Amino acid sequence: MHQQLTQTERPTARAAPREDNSARDDASAREAIISVRDLVVGFGTKTVMKGLNLDIYRGEILGFVGPSGQGKSVLTRTILGLVPKRSGTIAVFGEDMDGLTVTRRRQMEQRWGVLFQQGALFSALTVKQNIQMPMREHLHLSERLLDEFARLKIEMVGLKPDAADKLPSELSGGMIKRAALARSLALDPEILFLDEPTSGLDPIGAGEFDELVATLKQTLGLTVFMVTHDLDSLYTACDRIAALGDGQIIAQGTIAEMLESDDPWLRSYFHGKRARAIVPGGASHAA
Repeated sequence: MHQQLTQTERPTARAAPREDNSARDDASAREAIISVRDLVVGFGTKTVMKGLNLDIYRGEILGFVGPSGQGKSVLTRTILGLVPKRSGTIAVFGEDMDGLTVTRRRQMEQRWGVLFQQGALFSALTVKQNIQMPMREHLHLSERLLDEFARLKIEMVGLKPDAADKLPSELSGGMIKRAALARSLALDPEILFLDEPTSGLDPIGAGEFDELVATLKQTLGLTVFMVTHDLDSLYTACDRIAALGDGQIIAQGTIAEMLESDDPWLRSYFHGKRARAIVPGGASHAA
């Protein structure tokens, strides 16, 4: 978006066709947009990631699950460069992040958006100002265009127009999540990182948010990395799931493949009292 804006200063819509499931099942057709290899991350004497390997494919919503305290959010922050790694490689769009110049890294960072667990909105700024913050930092736009783009992002995430001038303290939990999502979309990213996006939302609000993410993924051609513990999100929004255990990926695949796993934690997670049961026709219901 930033290249088009500097040339034309006119809003543009970016869309991509929905990826066919059969193509996603064909390994030769997959493009790993993020590749993590032999990743080791630790804090002091504690090692969190122990040679972790993971690929995130273009156009998918990958749900990332695991026991509490195992480092799900740490992986996200390490990919983003917010947490240093001890060893291993992280490649994004085929480029090793360790080999990027400062300028090239800033360009790379404009291609992803992040929604942190609690939204992380600037409390002294309105919703509109929060959304405009990345644009002001990276783009050279008139105030008129900044306002127009903020309005478009607010509409895109399903907030009412009057939310633009509200402070975070005036928003409900669901509105905060949507406002933070709008800010993460400010630069039209290709990758979206979501850290527990439905945490703290009621079941209806969580379901609506999952539907919103799935719709945005389809219409904007996003690749989504979603850290979550929400079983409903895994069933309704995610194309594939990766599970973390003891610092490594212990399983990855579709919901059906997760249900067939013999791993004790996965069996407890997917077949426990709060799990779902698959019913005829591929639908699911709460157990």
